[in-house]
Amino acid sequence: MAAPEAAKHPYPLVMHGETRVDPYYWLRDDQRSRPEVLDYLHQENQYCLEQLAAVKTLENDLYKEIVARIPARDQSVPYDKNGYLYQQRYEEGAEYPSWFRAPLTATGQGDWQCLLDGNQRADSRDYYNLGALDITPDNRLMAVAEDFQSRRQYEIRFYDIDRRQWLDDVLTGVSPSLMWANDNQTLFYIRQDEETLLPWQVWRHQVGTPVSDDQLVYEESDDSFYLSLGKTTSEDYIEIIIDSTTTSEVWLVQANQPDHPPVCFLSRREDHEYELDHYQQQFYIRSNAQGINFGLYSVSQSDPQETQWQTLIPVRESRVLESFQVFRDWLVTEERENGLSCLSQYHRFRDERRDIEFDDATYVAWLGFNPNPDTAMLRYGYSSMTTPVTTYQLDLDSGERKVLKQSAVKGFQADRYHSEYLWLTMEDGCQVPVSVVYRKSLYQPGKNPLLVYGYGAYGSSMDADFSSSRLSLLDRGFVYALIHVRGGGELGQAWYDAGRLENKQNSFSDFISGTEQLLARGYGDPQRCYAMGGSAGGLLMGAVINQAPALYHGVVAQVPFVDVLTTMLDESIPLTTGEYDEWGNPADEESYRTIRAYSPYDNICAGEYPHLLVTTGLYDSQVQYWEPAKWVAKLRETATGDQLLLLWTDMTSGHGGKSGRFKGCEDIAQEMAFLIGLSEGILPGQTA
Repeated sequence: MAAPEAAKHPYPLVMHGETRVDPYYWLRDDQRSRPEVLDYLHQENQYCLEQLAAVKTLENDLYKEIVARIPARDQSVPYDKNGYLYQQRYEEGAEYPSWFRAPLTATGQGDWQCLLDGNQRADSRDYYNLGALDITPDNRLMAVAEDFQSRRQYEIRFYDIDRRQWLDDVLTGVSPSLMWANDNQTLFYIRQDEETLLPWQVWRHQVGTPVSDDQLVYEESDDSFYLSLGKTTSEDYIEIIIDSTTTSEVWLVQANQPDHPPVCFLSRREDHEYELDHYQQQFYIRSNAQGINFGLYSVSQSDPQETQWQTLIPVRESRVLESFQVFRDWLVTEERENGLSCLSQYHRFRDERRDIEFDDATYVAWLGFNPNPDTAMLRYGYSSMTTPVTTYQLDLDSGERKVLKQSAVKGFQADRYHSEYLWLTMEDGCQVPVSVVYRKSLYQPGKNPLLVYGYGAYGSSMDADFSSSRLSLLDRGFVYALIHVRGGGELGQAWYDAGRLENKQNSFSDFISGTEQLLARGYGDPQRCYAMGGSAGGLLMGAVINQAPALYHGVVAQVPFVDVLTTMLDESIPLTTGEYDEWGNPADEESYRTIRAYSPYDNICAGEYPHLLVTTGLYDSQVQYWEPAKWVAKLRETATGDQLLLLWTDMTSGHGGKSGRFKGCEDIAQEMAFLIGLSEGILPGQTA
């Protein structure tokens, strides 16, 4: 089968004196229903399957390998909250988990009761995601937020646990953020804008009353901000959390008086970010008011003015404060230094600090779910490229630590693998960290296929965690490298700022130079070098192959954000307005020129590109499917050579791909088969 040729219908886009003509603009269909668009996507899928037919057996083998490493039955470590133990379980062969609880009595633990079976809720649907599950303080009612389409448009339903029946109340067009008040009847939730899907209104619902009676609590008029909900550790306040890329604000509702209007804790000001907690009549505030790496402060609830804040942890030059949790006698923090996560404990009543030590060269650690603050027991998680996810319990008083659970991975032996943490120097002198892992017995300097991964956006850290599916690549000789490019959060706010807005080119340069240096150091075969990235990391892939097309033999671009300029000019597209602080607003000519210089779709040029597998989901609400579809069509029109240019559209999913713990492995197996097929010469299999 010849590659599909998309019809060309020139569509002019005029801005700042420039006319860009987009011949594939017609592929945009907001309703996902036009026959000519769906037919084209099906043609692309059929072509993709035919071109990957040579590795179909390999893909099936990979899928079986990956699934075999997933325990048939699995369960989380139980936690206790408000007189009950809670646990998530996977039954044998089940795609989705079920949630259970058991009462804690004076004589021990009662019987487990199933609160929700995800497999029953999915009910043979193509997609299911449980976005939230929250239970009233009196333990009687449960609210759940569910997405049945993969477009991040949720429905909230209510379940009477004692009577074991679903109530009639249904809230639609909402985000998954919800929170119960302490009266056990009032639920706070967030409605989304019908067109942009922006979470912009907080509403109050009384169980058992018509939705038409719901009360508007807060409305955000600035469409560059997002709303979410939280509850303080004390459970005295419900938080309305308002965030843009660089600014935040919190409003508080008294959880015991949910009909009272919210009160602003501290009014927003540009570039001030803060988060808030409350415990034992004190507010605790993580804020960057005194420096970009954040400090931690406390203030009495009786006079919470900023002038009264007391410094608990000052801003430090080389250590970033990322989050915190409050306990009876301790504050425990997630921090970051030299690109690596750190956990530290600070005594609340005396000058005492301890760091929790880790052994791997590169790793990630995080604070777990600790619903009971009146304790010295901390749960935290740990993982590295050679250590499966592990849940620890630490006695903050004594320092005694024990493993509560480590994810079982069939056949895995950690001593077969080696990880490293490197620092590479860029042309401008900046040092960029890189995490590397490979199988020791298969490593041959300069001869291994190398897969390089990157993201570099939103200040999000891409940490060196464990991947059981990645073992299928490592066991076939691949070296895997994660380049922590500028634009991520690995080295704090300054690292993020150095890779966004007018500095976005740094992300691309870091990835290109990092790849070149890894090859020069022998971590891979220059003829078998591959790259992968998703979403904003897909933008990274698109820019990199425009700027250094000969560097990579093949690239996997997952749900790639590649039509940056056109999307950022269209406020009707979900999430656009909230992204201005990340990419810039191209209505401003300077921002327009900056984005125009790197936007992958606008900078395709004649020449040979790497072999390319591009994935998308028809119902993606974050990167609309037509961006990767148009990108592949334009590459086919413009690129020279005989490279594979493949587009795979999941016709039933969105940004995160398939739901279900086994179904999701299908996408991974396809991507790995593509890479292995290229590295072993099985692909390309393109026909004329």
